[in-house]
Amino acid sequence: MKYRQLFQVPTALALAAVLAAASTVETVSPAGWDCKRKEAFLEKAKVIRREPIPDGITNPEKLTLRDGSAVHAAHWQDVDVYIPVNRTPQGTELHFRDCYKYNIAAYRLDRMLGLNMTPVSVERRVAGSTGAITWWIDDILMKDRERYKKKIEPPNPEEWNRQMHRIRVFNELIYNTDGHIGNVLITGDWNLWIIDFTRAFRLNRQIRDRKNLESIDPAMLEALTALDEGSLMAELRPYLNKAEVKALIARRDRIVEHFEKRIARLGESAVLGEVPER
Repeated sequence: MKYRQLFQVPTALALAAVLAAASTVETVSPAGWDCKRKEAFLEKAKVIRREPIPDGITNPEKLTLRDGSAVHAAHWQDVDVYIPVNRTPQGTELHFRDCYKYNIAAYRLDRMLGLNMTPVSVERRVAGSTGAITWWIDDILMKDRERYKKKIEPPNPEEWNRQMHRIRVFNELIYNTDGHIGNVLITGDWNLWIIDFTRAFRLNRQIRDRKNLESIDPAMLEALTALDEGSLMAELRPYLNKAEVKALIARRDRIVEHFEKRIARLGESAVLGEVPER
């Protein structure tokens, strides 16, 4: 079966019917939950509604979950495709993979770095299929794609730039080939969240684009430097294999080296910027 045949876009009528039915379910945000509590909820809560999400080719869904009195939404992806030689109009990629496991790996790596910019994501079986179920971010103001098209300026440009630099460094670290502005969410307080990593964690050991590595805050640089193969293997398996972890470490080495050279050439004040705790 060809890759494009794996995905089907729901018809407008079917989508409208599902969304109309879903409007009767109240979705509330459990206040004060930490990551571990959210993980437990995603792993055990009962799925009471499934809605197709038309934005994307991997057939993602929005799930509504209930556990006792707590009700919350989640994002669901179960795509897992491997193509040894994937030829597209943009070029040929060897060992192409589009996999839900990378959502979970990105979340775990994000927490190792102390970023808190990717939503909680765990592995689970839903209706006989295994995939990534990810915490639905509340209070979404817009996607960065919409902000860009409407030419909306952030209220605090300095803080915006700091967050964007973190996202760019993170996407370079995981070699995210699908890290576009449609996958950057802006909440009402203008915090940024990044989603959808199913085409990240490539085996390439080089930096994709050094233009994305202009600035980094000291805390992220320190956390990057502290990463080691043993802790990454312990935290990210079985979502990444050994070759993917080794490629991640190689990219980390190049990113750290890149910033050390920039600091030596331009000075700390031009490269390092503090980021307030989220």
